[in-house]
Amino acid sequence: MTRYILRRLLLSIPVLFGIVFVVFTTARLIPGDPCRAILGERATDATCNEFIKRYGLDKAILPGLFRDGAELTFTPARVIPTLVDNQFFGYLGQVARGDLGQSIKQSRPVTTMLIERLPTTIELSVLALIFAVIVGIPLGLISGYRRNSSVDVGSMAFANLGVSMPVFVLGLVLAYVFAVALKGTPIALPPSGRLSTGVEVIPLVKVWGLTTLTGPLRVLLDFLSGIYTFTALITGQWRALGDALRHLVLPAIALGTIPLAIIARITRSSLLDVLGQDYVRTARAKGVRERSVILQHAARNALLPVVTVIGLQLGALLSGAILTETTFNLAGVGRSIVEAITGRDYAVVQGFTLVIAVIYVVVNLVVDVSYSYVDPRVRLR
Repeated sequence: MTRYILRRLLLSIPVLFGIVFVVFTTARLIPGDPCRAILGERATDATCNEFIKRYGLDKAILPGLFRDGAELTFTPARVIPTLVDNQFFGYLGQVARGDLGQSIKQSRPVTTMLIERLPTTIELSVLALIFAVIVGIPLGLISGYRRNSSVDVGSMAFANLGVSMPVFVLGLVLAYVFAVALKGTPIALPPSGRLSTGVEVIPLVKVWGLTTLTGPLRVLLDFLSGIYTFTALITGQWRALGDALRHLVLPAIALGTIPLAIIARITRSSLLDVLGQDYVRTARAKGVRERSVILQHAARNALLPVVTVIGLQLGALLSGAILTETTFNLAGVGRSIVEAITGRDYAVVQGFTLVIAVIYVVVNLVVDVSYSYVDPRVRLR
């Protein structure tokens, strides 16, 4: 098991390198002048020259490839001189030292921004996945057991609708229904934000009297404090917990519909395969109750492929929450990436994307390892 984990971690290095390379080059190859995109069209040439030198944008992007304002130029004669002294290898050196750079627009370390924004995305993604699993698995099991019935047709139609409807459309519909049409009723929900006015989640360092704490532990506590539902739950801030959950209901449903539909369809298909196996027929022939046949014999084995799908969907949710966060005005990673791409804030785009990629790789590794515990027949070497 240890050898397998180490091998997977080593194999993930070229994957992460490829992601960094693609994001780095794509961000810099976008047409337009990064100086005027950030400082505005009225920025003078002198101001732009100082800006470009300050942030090292006058160096080659890749060996021999330069940007002159809005133009990209490739000089073959300068490939060798810039083989090492270029922006890409400079950024790799920063990442190797644990430095994700500094935001150009906000003049703040990207790591600090991640500590502030990543908890929102994690909180939203986890709740969306919980919603998808709680609804999707029973829906898939019922559809598989009642194959070709009206329940099956209706469930799969609902699943197909969930896959087909864009997240931002569903989000706007939910916001209108629950925040506008049902305003003033007990089931009305907030259309945006994370907390209501006047409601505050007290950080862990204040609750536990650790305001003078510094170092990595302080960073960790500040990060966990950004996950409002977790902080409010473990510290007994029940009013804040209820308010935070109410604000997350609509975005979690909007974000969770696509994984819900995928989980339901995979569960249905897997259950149909399992119901045709010999051990299921044997259990029925022995007189085992139908409920026990489905839940104890068939469902347990049918859920094995679903474990992989759930892990992949968590990674997809973390990277795909951009539209949801924008629709519901949540200051998470996705919304920050959109703003950074628009403003040519290269360090933020690269740093946030790299962290999401690392999370994706780790989630996939955890899923593979968990497979050996769910199914003893699987042995990881």
